[in-house]
Amino acid sequence: MYLISIYFDKQTNKTLQWYIDKIAEKTNNHFMIENRVPPHMTIAAIEARNVNVLKPAFETLNGKLYSGSMKVVSVGQLFPYVMYATPVLNQELFELSEEVYSTFFDIPEIKMSEYYKPFSWLPHITLGKTLDKVQMQKAFQAMQESFVPFTAQFDEIGMAKVNPHEDVARFKLV
Repeated sequence: MYLISIYFDKQTNKTLQWYIDKIAEKTNNHFMIENRVPPHMTIAAIEARNVNVLKPAFETLNGKLYSGSMKVVSVGQLFPYVMYATPVLNQELFELSEEVYSTFFDIPEIKMSEYYKPFSWLPHITLGKTLDKVQMQKAFQAMQESFVPFTAQFDEIGMAKVNPHEDVARFKLV
């Protein structure tokens, strides 16, 4: 499995990492930290036998996609295991999502996740993962006590292998 994700500027990373650390501290679940998962927002999830099938398409995005901002307004849960920050889907994110999807969707050797197609995508920034029921409650409590809406700046896009997170390619957005 490979993910195409956007990455954030230094200040946004600091804010998101603080929330990730708060959840880890409150729940004693350090999955995000131990697996070196950086703050990111996944745009596409792709199954492929070999990353070399994806690299040429990914490289065509270089210079085509724009940096931008989004309002992160709430937190949510993907049951049963994930706590996330919720950005508002704006025009910049929607266009970025469409461009990424259209770049990869017709490659015959891959399968794109249904959950990341335009109009099927729930933008989210994972803050805690593999949380059990009790940890999920503690994570929610931590966010109730700490979360404040903010504006996030995104300025990079990357392709990564999952479990553990490993960057394959990454570049600055225009």
